[in-house]
Amino acid sequence: MSRTRVSFDSAGIEIAAHLYVPDSPAVGPRAALVVGHPGTGVKEQTSGTYAQLLAERGFVTLAFDAAHQGESGGLPRGLEDPAQRIEDFKAAVSYLTTREEVDSDRVGLLGICASGGYSLAATGGDHRVRAVATVSTAEPARQFRFGADGSQDPAVFQALLDAAAQARTRAARGEDPGVLTMFPDTAEEAGALGGEHGIEGWEYYCGARGYHERSAKYLTWDSVDKMASGDVFRAVPLIGPRPVLQIIGERAVTAWMAIEAHQAATGPKELHRIPGASHVDLYDKREYVDQAVDKLADYFTAHLDK
Repeated sequence: MSRTRVSFDSAGIEIAAHLYVPDSPAVGPRAALVVGHPGTGVKEQTSGTYAQLLAERGFVTLAFDAAHQGESGGLPRGLEDPAQRIEDFKAAVSYLTTREEVDSDRVGLLGICASGGYSLAATGGDHRVRAVATVSTAEPARQFRFGADGSQDPAVFQALLDAAAQARTRAARGEDPGVLTMFPDTAEEAGALGGEHGIEGWEYYCGARGYHERSAKYLTWDSVDKMASGDVFRAVPLIGPRPVLQIIGERAVTAWMAIEAHQAATGPKELHRIPGASHVDLYDKREYVDQAVDKLADYFTAHLDK
């Protein structure tokens, strides 16, 4: 399996990516998968892990950094724009259709966490995608509005919208608008805010478990109001008759979002639970990741077969 640094255009922004190509011989072009990273993540973290493992199963895979994040272009840095994130997936599909190793009629999407929501929306609007799968599905607007477990006090999001509005005013006056810091200073503080899920996220993004220097530790304030008016699940009914697979941890507090998307899907659909796993466990713990990859490989083999 080889990994090559590549780039492609997404609405005028240069997207940095890693292309994984199996070493095993193939008769003709291969099925290919676009793999999107969790919110604030980069291609060197969990999306790269899944891309590599699925390339070892015979798929050409493409893991990319979202626009405005990682090694990709786009200003301001740290912007989370749902429309652009969806466009990134479609642009990645376009790039794969130009590769001689890829059968352009056999392309699927895999989204992890926030990219799970974005990949569903991209599939709904792009008929080149034959099948879509997600791992630890999250829909960013819902998570900001309702919290990871769906029980957040509505006043929390209203306060974020107040801060976002004030930041826009500061920027209009030529002042520093500031940024929304995504993580507290310690795991203990993360636990006080978000329980076990908060601690695991802090350990992955800020601790030795999964830290990467290019992983975003903040978002621009206008990311908040861009997400406020977004709902990427609106496109889920458009996916059918194409199939949807969602893989979630049995202990994931975010499972309610995957369930909501599952209920909206109109074609063949499956909600697959990994016993004992939390949301973040499916990022990097191989006892759970390997189970997910087995399921994904079987799913994409079945649905991307000619």
